[in-house]
Amino acid sequence: MNKLKRDDEVIVITGKDKGKRGTISQIAGDRIFVNGVNLVKRHTKPNPNSGQPGGIVEKEAAIHISNIAIFNPETSKADRIAIQSDGDGEKKRIFKSNGQVIE
Repeated sequence: MNKLKRDDEVIVITGKDKGKRGTISQIAGDRIFVNGVNLVKRHTKPNPNSGQPGGIVEKEAAIHISNIAIFNPETSKADRIAIQSDGDGEKKRIFKSNGQVIE
């Protein structure tokens, strides 16, 4: 089960971009697209029909979910997520280290 959601602030915990932070822009199965992280260069052909110029385009590539963790602003570190239910049955995501609710 994936506990991360779109627009969560995450930090990369391993790989070439270790330590970089960004927000999740897209989730595709077990791979996640994070803004400003795992940038790759793509060589594109010009397409005059759509008005797209050719050249080298830099864009984000997917990163595996095991290589990122949610960022806890209170501790300024990576953290884990727990699911906690209220008395009325509503589930909430909380940080494991300090028990604060994730907005």
